[in-house]
Amino acid sequence: MRALIKIIERLLNLIAPKQCTICGKRLAIGEEVICSICNYHLPRTHFSKQPYDNKMAKMFWGRIPIERSVAWFFYEPQSDVSRVIHSLKYFNHPEKGVLMGKMLAEEIISDNFFDSIDCIIPIPLTKKRKRSRGYNQSYEIALGINKITNIPILDNVVKRKSFKKSQTRMDRWQRMENVENVFVIENKFALSHKHILIVDDVVTTGATIISCAQAITKCFREKNQVKFSVLSLGYAGG
Repeated sequence: MRALIKIIERLLNLIAPKQCTICGKRLAIGEEVICSICNYHLPRTHFSKQPYDNKMAKMFWGRIPIERSVAWFFYEPQSDVSRVIHSLKYFNHPEKGVLMGKMLAEEIISDNFFDSIDCIIPIPLTKKRKRSRGYNQSYEIALGINKITNIPILDNVVKRKSFKKSQTRMDRWQRMENVENVFVIENKFALSHKHILIVDDVVTTGATIISCAQAITKCFREKNQVKFSVLSLGYAGG
C-alpha cells in the first residue's frame, strides 16, 4: 500500500509539480513546502537552545507566567521567507500550516521543548474572519505539532469575540490596545493546573498572546494555577 502511494505521489508530481513556497523552484520527491536549499538557508532563531531566556521570551516576562518561548525563524515583511506566511494566511493553503508545524516540531523536539506541556491552544480567529478565510492558520500549525507530539489541541476553550483592526502597521502600544479584552474563556475547568502551549503564526510584540494568556489567568483565583509556553513559525520582534 505504501509503495502504491509513493507511485501515485510521483505521478502527481509529474503532472502538477509542487513548487517551493520561497524560491518557486520545483520540489524534489520528499520535499514539502520549501526546498532543501531554502530550508538550509532559513533564518533560524535557534531559540529552542535557550527557550527560557531569548528575545521572544523576554516579551512575556512579568506579564504572564511564561515557561518557554520559541519561534522557528526570523520574519521580515516582504522578505523571501515571508512568502511562507503569506501563502498560508492569504492564498488558501492550510496544508502548508500543517506541514510547517510538523517540520518545526520535528526540529525542536530533541531540545525537550515539549516536555511537561499538557495541551495546545491555537490563537483563535473570530467566527467572521475564520469563515472568510475558511480556516484558522494557527490551528493548522497546531495540528502539525500535534501529529509529532500527540499533545491534544483545545480548539473550543478560548474564543475571540471581536476583531478590531489589522495589526500589520501598528506599533507596540496600538497592538496592545487593539487586542485588549477580545478573548473569552468558554471552559476554564479544561485549563485548570495545565501547562498550556499557545501557538501563533508570527509573533511581533506578543500583544495577542499576552491578551489571550491574561484572559485565561483571570479565570483563576490562585496564582500560578496555569502556566504558558509559546511557539510560532516566525518572530518579527527585532
